[in-house]
Amino acid sequence: MSPTAQARRVVFPFTAIVGQEEMKLALLLNVIDPKIGGVMIMGDRGTGKSTTIRALADLLPEIPVVANDPFNSHPSDPDLMSDEVRQKAQQGVDIPIAHTKVQMVDLPLGATEDRVCGTIDIEKALSEGVKAFEPGLLAKANRGILYVDEVNLLDDHLVDVLLDSAASGWNTVEREGISIRHPARFVLVGSGNPEEGELRPQLLDRFGMHAEIHTVKEPALRVQIVEQRSDFDQNPPSFLEQYKVQQEDLQGSIVKAQNLLPSVNLDYDLRVKISEVCSELDVDGLRGDIVTNRAAKAITAFEGRTEVTIDDIRRVITLCLRHRLRKDPLESIDSGYKVEKVFARVFGVELPEDTTQKNGQLKAGVR
Repeated sequence: MSPTAQARRVVFPFTAIVGQEEMKLALLLNVIDPKIGGVMIMGDRGTGKSTTIRALADLLPEIPVVANDPFNSHPSDPDLMSDEVRQKAQQGVDIPIAHTKVQMVDLPLGATEDRVCGTIDIEKALSEGVKAFEPGLLAKANRGILYVDEVNLLDDHLVDVLLDSAASGWNTVEREGISIRHPARFVLVGSGNPEEGELRPQLLDRFGMHAEIHTVKEPALRVQIVEQRSDFDQNPPSFLEQYKVQQEDLQGSIVKAQNLLPSVNLDYDLRVKISEVCSELDVDGLRGDIVTNRAAKAITAFEGRTEVTIDDIRRVITLCLRHRLRKDPLESIDSGYKVEKVFARVFGVELPEDTTQKNGQLKAGVR
């Protein structure tokens, strides 16, 4: 273990988290393919939302970055480089490389736009003739995970800024005629409690997936969760050691899936049926079709296969579409029954009995 790893705060292991299969599957698929567009996690307080997201960031392998670069620029991929690093690469300048853990950036509710996007020091720019840029949270989150707890309480304008950056992969800051842009590719994870207010449907639609989580009702499971947490708090190194092999296996599966993803094939007939489901459900736009295609390929890659099956689509389609059905802002989000009913009819399959309840269809998703 490197000295930096030892100095880092100890994080509860992802593989030790009990239940909440929908949330875990949605997060893993977004890490395998960040272009899915992030996850909105809605559910009760105290159900381990932030614990799970921190655990995921900690699980991911280290990534190569340009040393001392505030944007975590990729050393060889021009799409993930800041303009300055790209110019150096084009000029053939030697670029120093470092390896770092994937960043998980927490966005506080009271954050200002300057804190999120970064600021330009106009005085320095005018007096010294240099573009003096103070990077914000979007710069720090590049190639990492940006987590917004209580996203439904965040100012709509800031949510728009986040979603625009997440969609385009770039953040642009303009002030007094000076413009600076940098890569901002991150997995956007929002969480909230529906009792404290819903997101506007237009904003909800921009999140790739929507996972619902609920407080575990089974007493035996609750006891298991409480005991696990207690064991972890009392002796973190010993607890982490118990899950070391599982953590390494899952990390290996994620890396393999990321490499396998470009080879995964989704048959034309299945793509037509996915679009048929979206059309029947009256989903606005084509985002639902695109995300379902991507998520189905990601779960296939995660399980080490290259041909998407109907069952792969079944396990992700509710996560991808349930939040796109609302037309009335006062209506609550469909638990998934509508999506499953239309899916079964279009694909001509019988759904297992437990699928109509919360997350029966997702149990095979995370091993």
